[in-house]
Amino acid sequence: MEKTSEKFNIDYQKLPRRDLLCIDVKSFFASVEAVRRNLHPMDAYIIVISDFKRPGAVVLAASPKVKKEFGITTGSRKFQIPDNKKIILTEPSMGVYLKKNLEICNIFRRYVSEEDLWIYSIDEAFLDVSSTRSLFGTPREIAKKIQKDIYDELGLVTAVGIGDNPLLAKLALDNEAKKQPCQTAYWSYENVPETIWKIPSLTDMWGISKGYEKKLHNLGIGSVYSLAHTDPKILKRSLGILGLQLFYHSWGVDYSRLSERIPSKNKSFGKGQILMKDYFSKEDILIIIAEMAEEIAARLRKHNYFCRGVSLHIGFSKDCQESGFRKDYHLPNPTQDNKEIIHYFNYLFLENWKKQPVRQVYLSCTKVAPGKAIQTNLFDNGINEEKEKSIDSVVDIIRQKYGKAAVFKAHSLEEGSTFLERSGHIGGHKGGTE
Repeated sequence: MEKTSEKFNIDYQKLPRRDLLCIDVKSFFASVEAVRRNLHPMDAYIIVISDFKRPGAVVLAASPKVKKEFGITTGSRKFQIPDNKKIILTEPSMGVYLKKNLEICNIFRRYVSEEDLWIYSIDEAFLDVSSTRSLFGTPREIAKKIQKDIYDELGLVTAVGIGDNPLLAKLALDNEAKKQPCQTAYWSYENVPETIWKIPSLTDMWGISKGYEKKLHNLGIGSVYSLAHTDPKILKRSLGILGLQLFYHSWGVDYSRLSERIPSKNKSFGKGQILMKDYFSKEDILIIIAEMAEEIAARLRKHNYFCRGVSLHIGFSKDCQESGFRKDYHLPNPTQDNKEIIHYFNYLFLENWKKQPVRQVYLSCTKVAPGKAIQTNLFDNGINEEKEKSIDSVVDIIRQKYGKAAVFKAHSLEEGSTFLERSGHIGGHKGGTE
């Protein structure tokens, strides 16, 4: 490959080159369940499903054997799972998965400092080993050592993408490493034509969703190769700054560095759930909203954050002609108070709901900032405000010590409530630790 693309003025010799690993635990939830049953993750037939009771429950993870032989993958539905005695169905144990994730991250920390580790998700992480290769060997040797440590100590199989930057490492992981017997692959600037440009689908590129694939198709761009050879001015004019980013990504260009990550300025706290049935009653839906709003408010208080905005997304039943609505509201004053936050979410719902059947609810407290940076309202009734804060704080303390279900409001006993059912969940799923 030419080191410089004269047409687009990309000189790889001038780009930053570091040693990046992108590590994925294969079928993480299913693999952990396999190890718990003394089975090898690559030989087990295990499916982790969100809820046994619901025919439409989502598959959260499927072991490699299940994916290969039955075509069941993450996102499949319970009713699609064949009735086969080899398949083991289980509900998630999020407490166990979080514990395993911590153990895996501690293995990563043997090879990199904290600033060179980015936990991308519960089953995936980026490691910049540029500073430690003199201690542990080449990036490929370090990858093998980490794979061995995780397998020997935890019984889990990992795949590793290696690249000159985070983008190349991620693309190497998703498009080649997982298919190799050694579960590793290295993508460099020099082999972009043989790697990135040969990616079969636009959506296999990191950062290209179905929506952007459609927009690119409308521009006559149907492949990554075509994207890389489209005039960047056209992409910027049609897609804005993201168009330019996609263009440079198609050439393997990524300037990001793990140790220079910038925290998001638009931090938000959210919570969502897909309901077990369609909800038609205003009162029942308001109970759901109140329960979820209280949980978000408790998280704000735990981290000493206040919010200046709320966002409500309501999804309607699949039988409804409309998909739902999403509405945002800017608060007149920052708050972390249960009563206030519930009030604003209720307002958004009642202003926009026209008695459609509700199946999904998502709440988010936005424009979040630390308490020390908040200017409170001088005109509030101080006595009532302190009283509300005291009640909220006491409830928080009790729940943190004895569990969410230790104290709850009477409306959580109503038929429409989901609070008690969800009280033992972690991250929206069953949180068992046994």
